[in-house]
Amino acid sequence: MEIIKRLRRKHGLNQSDLASAIGVSLRTVQLYEKKDANIPIKNLQKIANVFEMSIGELYLNEVNDIGSQYGKQQPVVSGYNTGYRLNNGKVLLRAPLIMAESYGDFIEKGRDEEFVKNVLHIDFVIPSFEETPYVAFEITGNAMDDGTSHSIPNGALVLGRKVHTLKLNLDKNAENNIFVMVCSNRIICKSVTAILEDQKTIHCHNLNPSPEFKDFEVPMSDIKEIYAVIRKQV
Repeated sequence: MEIIKRLRRKHGLNQSDLASAIGVSLRTVQLYEKKDANIPIKNLQKIANVFEMSIGELYLNEVNDIGSQYGKQQPVVSGYNTGYRLNNGKVLLRAPLIMAESYGDFIEKGRDEEFVKNVLHIDFVIPSFEETPYVAFEITGNAMDDGTSHSIPNGALVLGRKVHTLKLNLDKNAENNIFVMVCSNRIICKSVTAILEDQKTIHCHNLNPSPEFKDFEVPMSDIKEIYAVIRKQV
């Protein structure tokens, strides 16, 4: 992101200073300052913190500062989500982030809007904005990592759009229908391969082909909320 270079210079920092502040190498900062850099969300958050900004503000400074076709309009708000419509038709969405250590709290308090509003929020660019809750989750473990572009490796962050459990439909054109399921005592991220309505269960598949990651079924009655994964940050 070219804005990182501009902000760094504005704050009187050299590349080594920024590298030390966010815990990466000098070479990594040099790569991050390129226009189309792919910056992991955790390091992007650290960079934003250095400049006392949110990720969304960092992104909007980037696209507006370089005079691109993007631009920010008035925010649209739905529940605990805020979205900024961009001039290219997409939406910069700010969503609550549920880290793995907060799974228990989210299971217990996830329907409390005040609780969700007060957790850390992060930003994603999405094609469109629907009037339904969006929540981002940290994913741990290797069950969903098969080494392909569809993988969700350990530590990845995924953005989910809430869907109705009883009206859950699978996209026949999608290679993997991946969902985050908030169950009564755990939160899991799995590929859903079948909805067994007669048995009232959902068949879950792990992308990792290792023998220890076997398919299994989850009773619909055990699922409190379900989110269709629409974006990921690695």
